[in-house]
Amino acid sequence: MHGKPTETARETVPWGGRVSGKGGFMAANETDTGHFGRTLHGKVAVVAGGTRGASRAIAVELGRRGAYVYVTGRTSGADRSEVGRTETIEGTVERIERAGGDGAALRVDHLDPEQVRGLAARVEAEHGGVDILIDGVWGGDGHIGWGQPVWEHPLQASLRMIRLGIDAHIVTAHLLLPLVLRRPGGLVVEMTDGTAEYNANYRHGTTLAFHIAKAAAHHLAIAEAAELSEAAESSEVAAHDCTAVALTPGWLRSEAMLDEFGVTEATWRDALEQQPHFCISESPTFVGRTVAALAGDPDKHRFTGRTLNSGELAKIYDVDDVDGSRPDGWRYITEVADAGKPADPTGYR
Repeated sequence: MHGKPTETARETVPWGGRVSGKGGFMAANETDTGHFGRTLHGKVAVVAGGTRGASRAIAVELGRRGAYVYVTGRTSGADRSEVGRTETIEGTVERIERAGGDGAALRVDHLDPEQVRGLAARVEAEHGGVDILIDGVWGGDGHIGWGQPVWEHPLQASLRMIRLGIDAHIVTAHLLLPLVLRRPGGLVVEMTDGTAEYNANYRHGTTLAFHIAKAAAHHLAIAEAAELSEAAESSEVAAHDCTAVALTPGWLRSEAMLDEFGVTEATWRDALEQQPHFCISESPTFVGRTVAALAGDPDKHRFTGRTLNSGELAKIYDVDDVDGSRPDGWRYITEVADAGKPADPTGYR
């Protein structure tokens, strides 16, 4: 979820989290694989747009569970994308390695078909196919222009969000889905912001292009699921059944979100003074753990074509956040925040 801190400080609402059996909040261990173990050993993953945020955490959790992870993005070393942040794809691979995994950082602009074609060629040469494709390409937050109607929002910024949220995903699908079809039980995840039900209505306070770019992921998953299924059923194509879904985290404590509130992951509860509803926020690791659990599920095809969310998957796979809680972000946003009720996470994490 994207959100801005409120300008007026309000009363801090106590956070209600569950504690571990050791009497303290459960913390993340960089090399701990949890109760899923290395269930993805031998799998090959591509995480497009894995520089920061949810996609970075997903890359780390896939690596932690044994997958070899190619991490792509536009910020590498001294090269910066328009996002202008310091996180790099190499930094993501360093986290994967600290978690006991392995991977490679490749600088790729997914709006450039030739660069994505080169990525596909390298993956094919080194591994022959892709088991898990996570498309988290975005980088458009700087173009949102909160609350501006389309006739006031800068046209270049609107079109840039469409390019990043739709065009780049289609380029990636065109060139990498053939590699996914080669692997039995392949998984494609289109990352987005908002459930299908939530995005069925206009996201007031955002902008038209942002809304369209994020809602497009739901339709990408539906179409990819249908076309992958048709390919698997065709006698003319040597292909396997594959699963395609869209997936949204809840209110994500991304690097940018923490910076916006002026807090860190360790001190995030201090942000409740600015925005009490931030009490439902979740760490990037939470969505990373849920995606890794989905990737390791032999029955994941039952979800194909759907839009899933981290809170939903956490219940299915018995996954907790790093503090031992289990936030159900979108249910909270709908039933509490948007309903105008006072901030209270009781029953939602």
